[in-house]
Amino acid sequence: MSPASEARFADGLRYRIEIPSVEGPDVLREVVEEADARGVPVRRVSQGSGVMMLTDRELAEMAELGAEHGIEVSLFLGPRGAWDAGGQSFVAGAAGGVARGRSGVEWCIAEVRRGLSFGFRSFLVADVGVLATLGEMKRAGELPDSLVLKTSVLLPCANPETARALEELGATTINVSTDLSVGELGEVRAACSAPLDVYVEAPDDQGGFVRFYEVPEMIRAAAPIYVKLGVRNAPNIYPAGLHLADVAARLARERVRRAELVLRLLRERAPDLVEGRGDDAPLDLGVPKP
Repeated sequence: MSPASEARFADGLRYRIEIPSVEGPDVLREVVEEADARGVPVRRVSQGSGVMMLTDRELAEMAELGAEHGIEVSLFLGPRGAWDAGGQSFVAGAAGGVARGRSGVEWCIAEVRRGLSFGFRSFLVADVGVLATLGEMKRAGELPDSLVLKTSVLLPCANPETARALEELGATTINVSTDLSVGELGEVRAACSAPLDVYVEAPDDQGGFVRFYEVPEMIRAAAPIYVKLGVRNAPNIYPAGLHLADVAARLARERVRRAELVLRLLRERAPDLVEGRGDDAPLDLGVPKP
């Protein structure tokens, strides 16, 4: 058994629920409604289509909803190699979230600046050069010190050395590979202080693993973690839009339902780990206690 992690989020919690693929304000409303109905304490949602796929009105509404309900909203930096014109984009997973050329990095910086102008302070980064650039800008005071740089599952972390390197570049929360054992998660935790983003049900294009019964030991070994709920056997909806609105909404509600299932198992098998949401505490965007 892996040694227990003594690290916590700044509000003292060991885990938080994250709902990914929340592709706009309408989908965020679905998440809030479903979470309230099921008693699921959602503390973070993440969006995958990118800042560039949201209108100004949609950005403003998402920022307002996140602030109103105490939910961190993390936006993807839209340009990515998988959508690019290059031939490598036809090879599944080969290009992923890379920013091609200097212009690709500049576009990602523009995405961050646009999001910041609407009040967002959390962004998903899928390119190591973009992460390094944003980290340098943050240290130089060009970007807010409170900025959360969340590495994407498209920039997977599978070992402690990578976790250490990503954190040194500026990552403040790290998506780990979806197939790591509990012991390997513990190794990553020992190498960095950043919260780990852990898919306990992964989308099909990230392995499709359903690992609900492992959640208690994941929390013990790797706290603080974001418990992320994807959905196996579901369509890829990126980039989302009106043509996929109904699918995006149903998937979001099902992700919240999946979270309810995980929390039920947690209460049954590890009641000592069950924690409240901490609504009375100020929302912390990712900096754990040492």
